[in-house]
Amino acid sequence: MSTAVSRGTSPVPPARQPRLTVLSGPSGVGKSTVVAHMRKAHPEVWLSVSCTTRKPRPGEREGVQYFFVDDEQFDKLIANGELLEWAEFAGNRYGTPRQAVLDHLEAGVPVLLEIDLQGARQVRESMAEAQLVFLAPPSWEELVRRLTGRGTESPEVIERRLEAARIELAAESEFDTTLVNTSVEDVARELLALLR
Repeated sequence: MSTAVSRGTSPVPPARQPRLTVLSGPSGVGKSTVVAHMRKAHPEVWLSVSCTTRKPRPGEREGVQYFFVDDEQFDKLIANGELLEWAEFAGNRYGTPRQAVLDHLEAGVPVLLEIDLQGARQVRESMAEAQLVFLAPPSWEELVRRLTGRGTESPEVIERRLEAARIELAAESEFDTTLVNTSVEDVARELLALLR
């Protein structure tokens, strides 16, 4: 049995499935600010919600900021391969649930992960097709100003963050694209273009 194709028409190409986009960069560079600005205007972009072993802070809601789990539950997620990536930070563990990311991508929804360098490297290993975007500060001096200007952390914590930032900045070449955060509006627009 054959099917006829009318002349002059071509089959409609399948819609391009969005790629997972990972946004990473040093602490203090403004990742959360850029993501919040972009999602305010474009709520259709899905920001993955991580699991964490840390306790909820005032105002945080289950499934909105994080999924809060205990150490035993987190161990099970790792053992069952249910996390796309995970890392330990300041005595707590954080991880990205794999299935939710895959479900949204399958449905054609752009997915964004905002994670650290360690997590970005894990995603690259498990999902080679993911797009890794590095958010860089305009200069080292500006990053130092942002980290010290918060006024909420001790000099020791700031020094640790600056040391981590030096390591993270050195990894920029591992990423597919670099965006320099000179303007939140501009970077949010560029990030949205990459997601699409």
